[in-house]
Amino acid sequence: MGKIAFLFPGQGSQQVGMGQDLANENERSEAVFKIADQRLDYDLSDIIKNGPEETLKRTENTQPALLTTSIAILRALEQYDIKPDYTAGHSLGEYTALVASGALSFEDGVYAVRKRGMFMEEAVPAGKGAMAAILGMDSDTLQSITDQVTEQGNSVQLANLNCPGQIVISGTKKGVEQASEIAKEQGAKRIIPLQVSGPFHSELMKPAADKMSEVLDELTITDANIPVIANVSAKAVTEATEIKTRLIEQIYSPVRWEETVQYLLDEGVDTFVEIGPGKVLSGLVKKVHRRATTIAISDSESLEAAVEKLKEV
Repeated sequence: MGKIAFLFPGQGSQQVGMGQDLANENERSEAVFKIADQRLDYDLSDIIKNGPEETLKRTENTQPALLTTSIAILRALEQYDIKPDYTAGHSLGEYTALVASGALSFEDGVYAVRKRGMFMEEAVPAGKGAMAAILGMDSDTLQSITDQVTEQGNSVQLANLNCPGQIVISGTKKGVEQASEIAKEQGAKRIIPLQVSGPFHSELMKPAADKMSEVLDELTITDANIPVIANVSAKAVTEATEIKTRLIEQIYSPVRWEETVQYLLDEGVDTFVEIGPGKVLSGLVKKVHRRATTIAISDSESLEAAVEKLKEV
């Protein structure tokens, strides 16, 4: 019998209206949205439900909105007594995974990612940073390119190692442009500049990490009941002090998603359940291992289908 991992999406998966049909049908899901509004002291659930999209896309709203929606969906799934062997989340999704694993309360989790979004927005003036997806190049080659550009004075780093042949770089606008040009010259298939508000998971995020450290000091982080795969190390963590350290490092370090999926496969996971809007992570899992079973739950219809499927696992 194979193992199950619950996966939680990060920024980019958000959409206006996400999670609303479950909130309308399920009291436990509805309660999550209400708790978020109370903890944050503003009407986040109205932004999730009605938009406008521009407001939802602001990082300080997107991060708590995604965590809230994913946990609302999780609460509906929990009624069927389906439990994972591991949890993992992409970037801000790691906080959602920690809530799912019992290391962080939902109230503290939603508060933490709201602050995280604000700090990440503030860390670099608008227009100074950039991110780009580099397709069709291995990480070692790209690493040497970004190192070279950074040494020349324009900071740029690997930010998301998503799956074979898909790596996101992040840094100063000039650094990302230079690294992209060199990558193209050295055989990268495609360069896609990303529409983001800052150079996430780069060295430029260190000021945000320092501020985040202070916020995490105020919150209660406990040992996790279910192992969580940390983005920074792509290894399982359960111990509270290590969880906190990894969350601070995570802001300026690459998200090792391909290695995370590989680690879970090596641990005997064969079913990956993506909980939240969209199917981005399911797609990345398939690129790492085509035969892995992926199930995405984003609304009441996909929840019913997932429960049927998971009872057979």
